[in-house]
Amino acid sequence: MSGRLANKVALVTGAGGGIGRAATLKFSAEGARVVVVDFDEKAGRKVVGEVEAQGGKAAFAKADVSKASDCEAMVAFAEKQFGALHVIFNNAGIFPDEDGSVTDTDEAVFDRVIAVNLKGVFFGCKYGIPALLRAGGGSIINTASFVAIMGAATSQSAYTASKGAVLALTREIAVEFARKGIRANSLCPGPVNTPLLQSLLADPARRARRIVHLPMGRLAEADEIANAALFLASDESSYVNGATFLVDGGTTGAYVTPE
Repeated sequence: MSGRLANKVALVTGAGGGIGRAATLKFSAEGARVVVVDFDEKAGRKVVGEVEAQGGKAAFAKADVSKASDCEAMVAFAEKQFGALHVIFNNAGIFPDEDGSVTDTDEAVFDRVIAVNLKGVFFGCKYGIPALLRAGGGSIINTASFVAIMGAATSQSAYTASKGAVLALTREIAVEFARKGIRANSLCPGPVNTPLLQSLLADPARRARRIVHLPMGRLAEADEIANAALFLASDESSYVNGATFLVDGGTTGAYVTPE
């Protein structure tokens, strides 16, 4: 361990797989004690086992981040289990198949996506910030997306709206609490090679339509996004606050990509 998060306690939502799992393992390898939060108890406990296998310390908390009571409980659990909370990675999110054009997406689908992707961040900050203040400050990382700052004809209206709102909410938090020792940043991944996106892009034509727009010609790996989360969690990013932290391989800067 190089100890970039030594003596820190981190809470990661959506930690049972993908970016959340990768970040949990990296945080632990850098010395953090990690609260692994997921709605899927089996997946979450498996990640705890992975952390312990590499010599780290972790504990599992089951939570539906769209519920205020669950988010309040996960923060209380972190403080009870490890004595403090220094890093919050509000990473949990959903992207249902039924989320499409604004003209086609049902209200119930829209509401559910907003409840998890946006309210989950809101609740994580609402109950997490008092804990960070009790610990003397800390870092908040909220997962947004590159789609929050650009449009797509292959619409995902609820998801895009939720991630755009995460950017705005994070900036507000960053400014409000900057002089109280708390930093808040939005982590904006490009398309990531996770099971969620693998299933979405299982159709070769659908995959090709998206890959052609990626300057690097490939999806990001979860570890690459987790490296950015680790930087934002650590003191190395001590003057990074209110940022839209893009890790998208240049996608949002592209007009024409290489042939």
